[in-house]
Amino acid sequence: MSIAEPTVAMPVASEEANDRRDRLRQVFRSATFLTGLAVVLFWVFCAIFGSVIVPYDPYADDLMNALMPPSAEHWFGTDQLGRDVFSRVIVGARDILTIAPLATLISTVVGTALGLVMGYFRGFIDEGISRIVDALLALPTVIVALLALVALGPSSTTVVFVIGFTFAPIIARTVRASVLAERELDYVFAAQLRRENAFHIMFVEILPNVLPPIMVEATVRLGYAIFAVASLSFIGFGIQPPSPDWGLSISANYGLIGAGYWWTVLFDGSAIATLVVAVNLMADGIQGALDE
Repeated sequence: MSIAEPTVAMPVASEEANDRRDRLRQVFRSATFLTGLAVVLFWVFCAIFGSVIVPYDPYADDLMNALMPPSAEHWFGTDQLGRDVFSRVIVGARDILTIAPLATLISTVVGTALGLVMGYFRGFIDEGISRIVDALLALPTVIVALLALVALGPSSTTVVFVIGFTFAPIIARTVRASVLAERELDYVFAAQLRRENAFHIMFVEILPNVLPPIMVEATVRLGYAIFAVASLSFIGFGIQPPSPDWGLSISANYGLIGAGYWWTVLFDGSAIATLVVAVNLMADGIQGALDE
C-alpha cells in the first residue's frame, strides 16, 4: 500500500503584484518619461552639487561688473548687483527642489488618507469631508496660499505646509474615485469576512491597488507646486532674499527687460519652464504606461 507524498505548494506571485511590476517596467520604457526624468535629474544634480561646480559665488556682489551681457567670462551675464547669473541659476535650483517636493509629499500623504477614508466609509463621513473638500477646491489655490502666508508670515517652512495642504483636496478627490471602484471588488469583501479592521483594509488591501493614479496625480501636483513656489517668491511671499531662487531673481530683475537687459530674467524663467515641462513629461509617461 503506497502512501501519497505530500504536495508542496510553490509560492506564486499574485496577479496584482505581477501587473504592478509590468506597469513599472512599462513606465521606464517610455521615452516621454525618460526624457522628463533626465531633465529633472539634471536639476537635482545642480541642487545638490551646484555650490561646488559654479564658477562664482552666487551671493557675492560686484558692482563694477553689473549688468554685463553673456560672455565667455560670465556665460549668462551678470545682474544689477554684478552677481553671476549662471551661478545663481544653478544654485537657485536648491530651494525650489526642496520646497516643492516636500509640499507635494505632504499633499499626497494627506490627500491619500482623506481619499481612502472618504471612499471606504462613504455615507455621512464621505458627505461631510466631501463638502469641506469642495469648498476648498472652489477657492483659487494661489489666493488661498497668499492669504495663509499673509496671516502666518513668509518663510520656506510656511510655504511647504501651505502649498501641501492646499493641494491635498485635489489628490483626495482622485483617490476617493479610485477607492469607490476598488471597494466593490472581491478582495475587499474577503478581507471584511476575515474581520480585518478598516485601517488594514484601506492601507494594506486597497492602497496598493490605487497607487498608479496616486503616482500620476502626485507628479502633476509636483509641477504645479514648482510653479506655485516660483509665483509666491515672485510676489514676495515665498523664499526671501538673498536666496538665488528663480522666482525671486525674476522679481528683482524683470523691470530691466525694457532697458535691454534681457539675460537677467531669461535664464531664470527658462529654468522654471524646463523643470515644469520635465515633470509634466514624467506624468504623461506614467499615465501613458498605465493606459496601455
